[in-house]
This record gives sequence, structure tokens and C-alpha cells, in this order.
Amino acid sequence: MRVWCLKDGFGFDHLALEERAVPSCGPRQVLVRVHAVSLNARDVMVVQGAYNPRQRLPLVVCSDAAGEVVERGAEVSEWAIGDRVCPIFAGLWREGALTREAQRSALGAALDGTLSEYLVLDEHAIVSVPPHLSMVEAACLPCAAVTAYRAMIELGGMQAGNWLLCQGSGGVSLAGLGIAKALGMKVIVTSRSQHKLRRSVALGADHVVDTTLAPDFGAAVRTLVSEGVHHVLEVGGARTVEQSVRALRLGGTLSVIGVLSGAKPEFDLRPLLMQDLRVQGVFVGSRATFLALLRLYTEHTLRPQVDRVFDFEDSRAAFEHAASGDQFGKVVISVA
Repeated sequence: MRVWCLKDGFGFDHLALEERAVPSCGPRQVLVRVHAVSLNARDVMVVQGAYNPRQRLPLVVCSDAAGEVVERGAEVSEWAIGDRVCPIFAGLWREGALTREAQRSALGAALDGTLSEYLVLDEHAIVSVPPHLSMVEAACLPCAAVTAYRAMIELGGMQAGNWLLCQGSGGVSLAGLGIAKALGMKVIVTSRSQHKLRRSVALGADHVVDTTLAPDFGAAVRTLVSEGVHHVLEVGGARTVEQSVRALRLGGTLSVIGVLSGAKPEFDLRPLLMQDLRVQGVFVGSRATFLALLRLYTEHTLRPQVDRVFDFEDSRAAFEHAASGDQFGKVVISVA
């Protein structure tokens, strides 16, 4: 089988297509033929060396995938040949709070990832793909959509009528938009692109803010919702977090999910105290969270927003496109 891996250094030029033997199943494992892999900002950072400069190499990259079960171990009873499945982000995180053991089972960094023609996975480290989703669509869910759901619903307690602020049009932000509208929330989307803002409105955004015209978007949000929003999906990092705090209402929640503009902000901490704000980091979610997300996607026939699909052989170009910031939604690689 073929895999894409970082062999001897970081950077897109160090991504190499390598031939390996197809792995065999243990008694409680399944062999999955991969059909599609989606890219996250995390995957781009891993390849660039920004996620963990001390990352051990070689490493098969990426965390997200969808495929079909083609072989199962002798003791596997839950899965059948031909079942359509996705891996969970961290194979040992079944439910409850994150543990160090679960954290070390994350695909595409702690362990080899998914950009491979075949994967061997534990029988409890996969979930079923909803019938209404294609393999390409299903591959977009394990990291971005699970993260948005856990941040908003499990940790944030968001309810119908609450206001959500989504930054940009990446996978987490657009997943958050879809989840919020399905559950009756109101959403503001920020972007530097008028084209992306128009597309966000078409997907249901109640208001949009052009951050080229309003770089102090916290104040712009307050002109739209005077009391501020209940929750912010913070993906920008150092250059956006101060404005996100300004956009929040009393008792609001800031979910720190990405650090696209840097990881070391300098801003006044007093608003966190005076406005009784909650700041939470979000490390994707457990299998139980993924299953809850899939129930929501099935009930409301939700679909992720796919930007572009690349061929397996063009994976390096897919990473370059994902790093460009030009995409609207998820960049996907077709493997099968």
C-alpha cells in the first residue's frame, strides 16, 4: 500500500509517497480501506513543524478519514465487511474527560495518521458513517466537526436563541455554523473576504463582519448584538483573541481551538475578570462525542462544506492549498 509521510524533515517538500506492506488485523481490530482523507489546520502545522518541532519522524500524516471495513479480527463482532466507518481522533478516548493515555493515541502526531490506502484500527476506535453522507463528506467530521460540537454543546452548553461568533470559513467555523443553525442559534461570521461572507450568509449566518473594514471586530459585533455573543469559536489565536473577548457578553465563553495567527497573545486580562468570562481549550473530543455529533447530523441531514477534492497523488498540492487560506470549508484527498 502507499502512504504519505514526513521522512527526514518538515515542510511540504519533505512529504513523500512511500510503499509499505498492508498491515494485518489483531483479534480485536479491523482493516479499513481508506476512501477519503480531509485536512485540518493541525495537519498543516504538523507538516510545517509548527505543531511539535520535536515530532518523531518518519510520520504518516493526517487524522481524519472515511473508508470501508475489508477485514476484521477473529474476536470482532460489532463490525461487518463493507461497513462504512471513520476513525476517531484519539483511539483510546472512548468517553469522559481527556487523559494523558488518550492524548497519546491521537492520529497524525502521537501516532501514524490516516493518509494511507489502508488502516488497522481498534474495533472501538471507529464509528459508522451516516447513510446520507458520502465518503468525502464523512472524512470531514472526525476533527473539525467533533471539536465544534464539543466546544459549543458539551462544554459550552449553547442553546437555541444564543449567539455564536465564528471566525473565518475553515472546517471548525463552518461546522459550528451548521450545528448552530440546526439547533436554533444565531450566528455571526467574520472574514476578510466578501465572497466568503456571502457564502456564509447563504449557509445561514445571521450577520457577517468584514475584518478588512472592521479589524476591531469586537466592537463591530457589539453594534450587531449590543450585549455581545454567548460563545466564540477562537481559531485565530494571538491576533484575534483580544477582539473575541470584547465580543463576548457577561458570562460568555471563549473556546480556544486554533492559533493560526500565533500562540502568544498580549492582551488585558481584566475583562476576563470583570465580565465573568470562561476560557476553555478544546482538544477535539471522545468517541462518545463523535457519536452524539453523528446523531445530530443524521437527525438534521447536515453535511460538511467541502471546498475541493484532490487526488491521492496530488496530496502535496492539497496541503499547499489548505495552507493558502483560500479555501471555504474542508480540503479533501480522495484515496480510493
